[in-house]
Amino acid sequence: MKHWLIPAMCTTLLSAAAFAQLGLPSGGLPRVGVPQLPVELPQTGAALAQLGRMLETARLDRLTRFVRQNRDAVDYDSNRYPAVRGELVATGVSDDAIKAAQAAGFALLSRDAIEGLDLNYVRFAVPAKMSLAESEQKLRALLPNAEIDANHIFFQGSASPAPPLATTVLASTSTNASLGIIDGGVADHPSVRGRVEQNGFAAGAPTASSHGTSVAALMIGNGEVKGARSGASLLAADVYGTAKAGGNAAAIARALGWLAARGVSVVTISLVGPHNSLLKTAVAAAQRKGVIIVAAVGNDGPASPPAYPASYPGVLAVTGVDGRNRALPEAGRAVHTDFAAPGADIFSATGAKKKARVRGTSFAAPLVAARLSTFYPRQSTSAVEPAVRKLMAEAIDLGKKGHDPVYGHGLVCGKCGR
Repeated sequence: MKHWLIPAMCTTLLSAAAFAQLGLPSGGLPRVGVPQLPVELPQTGAALAQLGRMLETARLDRLTRFVRQNRDAVDYDSNRYPAVRGELVATGVSDDAIKAAQAAGFALLSRDAIEGLDLNYVRFAVPAKMSLAESEQKLRALLPNAEIDANHIFFQGSASPAPPLATTVLASTSTNASLGIIDGGVADHPSVRGRVEQNGFAAGAPTASSHGTSVAALMIGNGEVKGARSGASLLAADVYGTAKAGGNAAAIARALGWLAARGVSVVTISLVGPHNSLLKTAVAAAQRKGVIIVAAVGNDGPASPPAYPASYPGVLAVTGVDGRNRALPEAGRAVHTDFAAPGADIFSATGAKKKARVRGTSFAAPLVAARLSTFYPRQSTSAVEPAVRKLMAEAIDLGKKGHDPVYGHGLVCGKCGR
């Protein structure tokens, strides 16, 4: 990140849109756990470190509050990351392994097959009076040949899941589309009406959400909000609905299976969480089917842990820039960064009758995905590399010459959303 980005923090982070993407209250600075930014930060390495500490504190505070407010549905895993309470998910589990787990007190909740990915997984209940973290370690020791994980929760743009919108969910339209999103539900905004088919993968889904609506409109909107592929059709998978533990790894994996089975070639996931074995397996399975996954790097700052699914091999990780093509100072990081796109000074639909300025890497990723889909209209593993190379060829180089860790291969869709 360049030092000259820091003075802009006094204006960019104090906007309502910035607060929304950072998971902070829009009415003012957070009261708990997050230090107030000075009016202007000096252009020094110390200021960058201060910013990193502030964002990391904000991230940990959000996760703590989220777990505390949803204790009946959410618990910490062994790394103190939020996950579905009382549940473990596993792949590569034989019948004998299931019997061994049951004998040790792990009740079998379900055996699940994900259509479209040729993937099976099982769900175990945590033994009574045993924490999720303790049971995770115990089951891994008991079944060393299986992939065991908590059912982690992934957040929209790194913020805690926003409450559902008190507005009408977009009526689902049967469509054959090359574009898909995994997010919250899409509201009935005129810019996307009649071109979105939705499916739910959580209780109460599909339910309209501001985040999902904004992502969809930036991809395919026309009229009041013009998307990067204006007028195209879209399949939207709502993994949140009204569930307290919505956005979990199993829901995202099932959503990927639905999109892959429907022939979607490019999927946007503007969600952020930790490494999860089930999700990694699902991502790899979708890629083998010819699905390209584009994911946001999140908004927890460059000192945050690597974001997933953006960090998985083959996933295109996207960061955001402002109207002057400067990297967003709050942009998170992935193991790799592939492209940049507008993530500030842009407008999108935020409800059935609303349009607003949005900010964050969540809104850069759909622009890259939409542009890529013009080069990759159908699933074909042999066509993935040529399509990505075409996108690379049109990207505008930013930062250091050539590929760099801040902007990747460069800026895509530089005028989109503006």
